[in-house]
Parts: sequence; structure tokens; C-alpha cells
Amino acid sequence: MISKGVTLRGLEVFEALASTGSVAQAAAVTGLSQPAVSQQLRNLETALATDLIDHGKRPMRLTPAGHSFLGRAEAALSQLRLGQSELAVMDLAHLSALSIGLIDDFDNDLTPRLVTILADSLTHCKFKLITAPSHKILEDIADKKLHLAISASAGTVMDGVLEYPLARDPFIVVAPKGMVQTGGDVMAQLGNLPFLRYEKNQLIGRLIEAHLARQKLDLPDRFEIGSHLALMAMVARRIGWAVTTPLGYMRAVRFHDEVDAFTLPFKPFARTISLYAGADWAGEVPASVAQTMRRLIDAHMITPALAQLPWLVGDLRVLDG
Repeated sequence: MISKGVTLRGLEVFEALASTGSVAQAAAVTGLSQPAVSQQLRNLETALATDLIDHGKRPMRLTPAGHSFLGRAEAALSQLRLGQSELAVMDLAHLSALSIGLIDDFDNDLTPRLVTILADSLTHCKFKLITAPSHKILEDIADKKLHLAISASAGTVMDGVLEYPLARDPFIVVAPKGMVQTGGDVMAQLGNLPFLRYEKNQLIGRLIEAHLARQKLDLPDRFEIGSHLALMAMVARRIGWAVTTPLGYMRAVRFHDEVDAFTLPFKPFARTISLYAGADWAGEVPASVAQTMRRLIDAHMITPALAQLPWLVGDLRVLDG
């Protein structure tokens, strides 16, 4: 039997403290007050009869017991989040055909989750799913090649297409580990390496270039990369720095030990991830798929991202329909 003091909230608090090393940042991630965070940790340690965190160190550090318990806690929380996101099974049995396009930012995790949920609902349906960059997805929904599309928003209204906002994905800077020192001139430090651009015909590249132009930032045009993972690999290899988003950053887990992520050293901006549907599909189906996607994004992208990057609390978030 699990000890009475081992609660879901306590595990979430411990996970946040392990990631941030700070009661204040853990409070921001979990939405609790700082005293409540401290109390949850005390309750958990009392229930387990061991210290999980060395309370004499700042930032806080895990004890050997804490390191051992963290893996178990993270695995349990991951399964609970998965179960919660997959409870919202949609009733799509009445459909005879469904074609959907998804932004390739979701390839690693969300796309398989969504396909599994859809497969449970589409009992007598011809189903087609493609993944592609946002600009290709938007072209196909505008040309009526898809019934539904999940993509970054271009910020324009398309004739005959309805938009359901899903999430706000703010832009951030990624740089080689240790390249930028806090308290210094960030842009000057970044200037020691070239700027790595996304390919300019990609929607994310166009959004970044337009914002840099608005800020009157003229960065040397040397590297233009069409693959997100290739761009992150170049940052990890200390070839340059880049502007990306938290959802992009979370796709590149293999490079997290070699890169730092931090807020933009110029005016902030963000992209919106949206679900698009042809006007003749307005109503229950796209709204149901949109709600399921919000839950998946929150559980499998936003929650893990905020655990690693707690300074994004309130900025990286699910959007109400």
C-alpha cells in the first residue's frame, strides 16, 4: 500500500523542485504558493521517511535517495498524464472519410498519440494522415486536400477555412552550453557565433525574419537550415545560435545537454498553433479534435517544457477555444 502522504500533488512538486532547484520556480510551475510547495515536499519526505532534497544547498540538489526516487516519480506522472489525455475519446464513428495534416513539430510524440485516439473512434472510416511543415499543411487545407490541419498560424484569414487556436508557443533563443553568461550583454555574446536561420520559405523562418526586421536587427546571412533537428545539432556543436520555440526545443531532447535556452534579448513574440477546418466541417468534429489536441499538447509538450524552462510559465500555454 502506498503511504498516505505520497500524493499526486506531492510528486508534481518534487518533479518541479528537482528540475528548477528553487521553491519560487517550482511554485510558478505548479501554480501553488511557496509555503504550499515547501509543505508538499515535507509531507512527501515524511511519508517516505527520507530526505529527497539537500535543503542546505542553493540551488537545491537531490540526495542519492532523491535521484533514485525521481525516475520512478517521473515515470508515474508520465503515465498518469498519458491516461488523462487519452480519456477524451471522440465519437467519430459516423464519418466515412477523414484526412488530417499535422505540423512535423509533433512527430516525436503527439502524432502517434493522436493517431491512436483517432483509430479508436474511426471504426468505419477511410483515414489519411500526413505530417509536413506548416507552410505545406496550410497550402493543402486551403486547396481542400485535407479535412483538418494542425499547423502554426500564418496570422491571415483563409477563405472557406475556420481556425481553432490550440496553443501559444513563444520564441526563445538557443545557444551552445555556457556561451552566454548572465548579467552580460547577451547580443554581444551571441555575436561571437553566426546566427543559424530556418529556411526562409518555411513559415517559422518567415515569422522570425519578419520580427528581426521589425526590431531592425540585421544579422549576417550565412546559414539557412531546412531541418529543425539539423539546426539544433549545429547549435549543440557550437557552430552558431538560433531562435526557435519551446515546442521545437522539446523535439530535440538529444541535444539538451549541449545547449542553453533563454528568453529573447529583444522584444518578445510568439506563434500560435491552430487547428484548421474547411467551413463545411464546422461544428462538432473539428471542435472535438481541437479539444483533444489541447489536452495532448498540455500533457506531453507544455508540462515537460515548463518543468525544464519554468521562466516560460504563463507565456507557453494552451489557448481556449
